[in-house]
Amino acid sequence: MLTTLKTTYTDTRAADLAWCLGKDPLPALAVLDLRLADSLVQLRLLGASHQVLLEEGDGVCSETVACLPGSATPLPLGVAKRVGAWEYEFAARIETLSRGSFAGRAQELLALVAEHPYGLAGTFPGSPHAFTALLAQRCEGQVSWRTWHAYPQEGRLVATRTRVGARAAAPL
Repeated sequence: MLTTLKTTYTDTRAADLAWCLGKDPLPALAVLDLRLADSLVQLRLLGASHQVLLEEGDGVCSETVACLPGSATPLPLGVAKRVGAWEYEFAARIETLSRGSFAGRAQELLALVAEHPYGLAGTFPGSPHAFTALLAQRCEGQVSWRTWHAYPQEGRLVATRTRVGARAAAPL
């Protein structure tokens, strides 16, 4: 699903992104509710990036990657931790692209996510290549999602990948 977000375009930077687990739902500009087997996943586009809410059984996981005023946790390159009964893994990378490469990559990603049944993308008014996109899936008992945050004014694309699955049983 592709939407134009109804908000004022704010000139933020890739370096302004912060990461947080466990945050309550924030006001969203667009939401996509999904059922992936026994999991309920909510993809949320915020005015300042994304939030994913995952529920399965008694477990809840909330991931927020956004430009949050006063946040003390910058975007990490990687995180692996336990969240309740789950193993949570997060990875992020920042690509710097030329203007022409950036425009092509932006169009490619928006087309991929817009046509995917478990994808949500929002473009920001004021810049045709400013967007946030999310794509979720379930595979082999794990829920995963990928996100892209585009900053055309600096030619940067922030990509994240998250995987949440049941904690492996301890060997006997």
